[in-house]
Formats: sequence, C-alpha cells, structure tokens
Amino acid sequence: MPAPEHHRSERIGWLRAAVLGANDGIVSTASIVVGVASAGSSSEAILIAGMAAMVAGAMSMAAGEYVSVFSQADTEQADLELEKRELAIHPADEMQELAEIYEKRGLDKDLAMKVARQLMAKDALGAHARDELGITDIVTARPLQAAMSSAAAFAAGAMAPLATAFFAEGQALIWIVSIVSLISLALLGGIAAKAGGAPVVRAAIRVTFWGALAMIVTGVVGHFFGVSG
Repeated sequence: MPAPEHHRSERIGWLRAAVLGANDGIVSTASIVVGVASAGSSSEAILIAGMAAMVAGAMSMAAGEYVSVFSQADTEQADLELEKRELAIHPADEMQELAEIYEKRGLDKDLAMKVARQLMAKDALGAHARDELGITDIVTARPLQAAMSSAAAFAAGAMAPLATAFFAEGQALIWIVSIVSLISLALLGGIAAKAGGAPVVRAAIRVTFWGALAMIVTGVVGHFFGVSG
C-alpha cells in the first residue's frame, strides 16, 4: 500500500493568521523603531515607542482577526441555515441542484443523480455545505484560533527589532535593526512557505521586499519630519 498523502490544507486557518501577525509584528515595529530613530529621538523614546507598538499591535491584530473571522463564521452559519430551510421545503429541487453540480464536475447524469441521492440520504446538509457552499471542516472559520495565533505571532515577530534596538545605539541602530528585521522577514517567508508547501525562495523574497519598502518609507518620513529628542 502506498503511503498516505500528507496535505497541508488543514493549516490554512492558523497559518494565515500566524504569518500575517508575525510579518506585521516585524514590519510595523521595525518601521516605528527606524522612523523614531531617524527623527533623532533618544534611546528611551525609541524603546518606549517600540514596546507600545508591540503591545498595541498584538491587541489590534487579535481584535481585528476575531471580528473579521467571526463575520465569516456568521456568513457561513447564515448560509447553512438557509440551506437547511431549503432542504426541508424543497428536498427534490435540492437533490437536483446537487446532481447538477456533480454533472459539471464530470459525472454522467444518471450517476450524478445516484451520488446526490446517496449523499443526501446520509447527510443532506453536509453534502450541500461541502459541494454547493464550499464549507468544510478544514477551511471553516475559527475566530478564536485566528485571534490567538495572530496576536502571539505579532508579539514574537516584534521581539526581533525590539530586542535589537535595546542593544544597539546611535545611528548604527537604524542599520542594525533594519538588517536584523529583513533577515527575520526572509526566515519568516521561508518557514511559512515550507509549512504550506510553497516555493521557499520566492516567498522569502516577496516578504522581504515589502518589509524593506515599509521601513524605507518610514525612515524617510522620520528623517524629514522628525525633531531631535
């Protein structure tokens, strides 16, 4: 017997939230540190700004993920309730609708109807949720999981530029924080791609490019509009 295939789709929910959180944690915290440092602020002000960015960002990511994913969950539940009512009122029409879906996927008409009948006899709502609405256990919305993953990942990502800023001083701080953050972004992109089965190098380059752009823009703003602390 061949070994069972190892799919990664079940990771979609928490992996997306974790990658988004870690990426935002590195980019936003590093950008704030670089921007404040470029304005000529003191080391204390830089660290306070970085710590505030980490705490506020983690809470914002948690709240944002929870609200947005909960909206998805509400929509899914509303669709399921609608489908449940339709199955109770028009079961024959719903069976025909399911059979037509299978026909479009390549089954002949008689086989499609037979499959639809057997699946609806076992779990009518589950069959329509999966094949008509695209709702499965793998991709269904999990608000709390997304919120916790995103907040924890944001805080972890923010620690890289924040810890670097704690040890670096002066103008060297800007360059050291930027380099460490870009390396962290490249590693994040590679790890996320590896976990999701995507090309590692391409993901690392993509994440690093946008992070570098964010830090450059923030640094320029801090330099031209900042005042010495």
